[in-house]
Amino acid sequence: MSHPYRSVLYLPGSRQRVLEKAKTLAADALIFDLEDAVSPNDKPAARDLVAEMVRSGGYGPRKVLIRINGLDSQWGADDLETAIEAEPDGILIPKVDRSADLIEIAAKLRGKTQLWAMMETPLGILNTAEIAQTPKLAGLVMGTNDLVKDLFASHTADRVAVMTSLSLCLLAARAYGLICVDGVYNAFKDLTGLETECQQGRDMGFDGKTLIHPMQLEAANRIFAPSPADLVLAERYIVAFDAAKGVAVVDGKIVENLHVENARRLLAKSEQINRLEGT
Repeated sequence: MSHPYRSVLYLPGSRQRVLEKAKTLAADALIFDLEDAVSPNDKPAARDLVAEMVRSGGYGPRKVLIRINGLDSQWGADDLETAIEAEPDGILIPKVDRSADLIEIAAKLRGKTQLWAMMETPLGILNTAEIAQTPKLAGLVMGTNDLVKDLFASHTADRVAVMTSLSLCLLAARAYGLICVDGVYNAFKDLTGLETECQQGRDMGFDGKTLIHPMQLEAANRIFAPSPADLVLAERYIVAFDAAKGVAVVDGKIVENLHVENARRLLAKSEQINRLEGT
């Protein structure tokens, strides 16, 4: 992964002012949404607006994705055609159930555009390993709201209802080298709750979190980035391991190759963030 995805912000595709303002936001990636965030009457106009905004550029190092409507909807086919022509960094397909939902789309992509899959249906979760092997697939995005609905479950602080789904997608992403982004936190004014859920996602291994409001950006960027203490310890692990003629030890604990691999990953992620932020 050469680009961080700590914060992935959904933006309503029908609101030009919001899409323009996003050029100044501290988001690692942006999702221009044509699906849930746009009313049926506004969808054709939103499609054209999103394509125009993507083509005009100005989003700097931020990755720009377009989430289309489902291909089984009256808007999906036109959304897909327009998105392919606009050539964003990614096209996010909702409610992916199987790899077959993506293969024909992958063959039509142009230039830098890659596929992303919303993992938000029970069947899709059961087929995650198959989906993860789709050509030109860059990442998986958790759709936890739809998962909770389809499971007849409830939203709880520990997210026990979707923990199996989250874990299966993480396993598939790591097995096949994909980005994996956690689902949204709905109570956007509850920053304490957001931080707790970000910490849970980080500890599970997610690359970052999808967000629904700019005020959530700071917490996601901070929590999904290596802390200064993490980086200091990572450097100490590497130095001790490289210098050891026998067993490497740091703070009374044995340092093995797995610790060094993780240390190098953290340092690489920090470098990616620094490049993105221009520091």
